[in-house]
Amino acid sequence: QVQLVESGGGLVQAGGSLRLSCAASGRTFCSYAMGWFRQAPGKEREFVAAISRSGVFTRYADSVKGRFTISRDNAKNTVDLQMNSLKPEDTAVYYCAADLPIAGATMEIYAWKYDYWGQGTQVTVSS
Repeated sequence: QVQLVESGGGLVQAGGSLRLSCAASGRTFCSYAMGWFRQAPGKEREFVAAISRSGVFTRYADSVKGRFTISRDNAKNTVDLQMNSLKPEDTAVYYCAADLPIAGATMEIYAWKYDYWGQGTQVTVSS
């Protein structure tokens, strides 16, 4: 089992940056592909970014491509999301999630495919 704890959220002005971090418990962190999702009030949870088990492969939602960067450190059991050029529409609760993939470098974009979730961290971008 994996426990996930996010940190790094806060209030930032449009155009600013934030770095979210997710700390994972357990000795099998490197077995999991990791993802970041977000949920704004009244909206469904949406995919933001994912990274493969090795960290070599990544994928992003079109809305954040070129602005956000996902990375992981398997030695420290952490996965980060660097968010630059933030926009008011990025305002949401951000969740870290872990997926035990069937094979290789799979990176899921569907929330229901992830096995473990953190409690979320609020990101608010003011205009």
